Amino acid sequence: MKEIDFLPQWYKNDKRQQFSYRTQYVALAGIFVVMVVWNFTAAHSISRAKAEIARMATKQVEAESTSAKLEGIKSEVTNLQRKVKSIEEIDSRINVAGVLAEMSFLIDERIVLSKVQFFAEKFEDKQQAKSNIASAVRVAGIKINDREKLPVGDVRFKVLISGVAADASDVAAFVCKLEESPYFCNVIPLFSRNKQMQRGTNPARGNLTLNENVSKSEENFRVSEFEMSCYLANYLEQ
Repeated sequence: MKEIDFLPQWYKNDKRQQFSYRTQYVALAGIFVVMVVWNFTAAHSISRAKAEIARMATKQVEAESTSAKLEGIKSEVTNLQRKVKSIEEIDSRINVAGVLAEMSFLIDERIVLSKVQFFAEKFEDKQQAKSNIASAVRVAGIKINDREKLPVGDVRFKVLISGVAADASDVAAFVCKLEESPYFCNVIPLFSRNKQMQRGTNPARGNLTLNENVSKSEENFRVSEFEMSCYLANYLEQ
């Protein structure tokens, strides 16, 4: 049996065209929805990126400020270290009051000092000493404009002691006391000689104050004049 199609061709074509239009509309709507979602997602990502950039910019400013402060602190620390080094170089590392107190304790009533001097000396260069055995420890102070420039760095102090004693045995006893004292070392007697003095004479100034009741034979008396050198024992040789 043969089927007869009573629908005109134009109607079929119109239906096909309407279906094609609907398909295109659905596809366009889907594309539009995808574009809207993508635009929203991109806008959200851009907003987050901007916020992250702003936060990183703030951190960068804080880091630059911290870095500048750190550089300033490093500069201050460097200056302080330089000052500390300078102070350590010019520091004599000796207790003058303690040294004088120890010396006063060692001196008895039979000894009168006329002079006590401190000299700063650089330590002996061992390599230079090997090449020149006869070379002594050089004095680091040099005269500039009539003023003695004190050495800096590691130095040792030489003490020159001058005075008079009632007898040569007192000088020897004083040398022994200096050698036994923890404050001094390398005690070297330079000279000790008899000297005729007058009563009332100050060995440090050389002035004379005679008592009128003292006879001429009692005006003069003999003492032992001495001079010695030693070093402060505030260092260790290696």
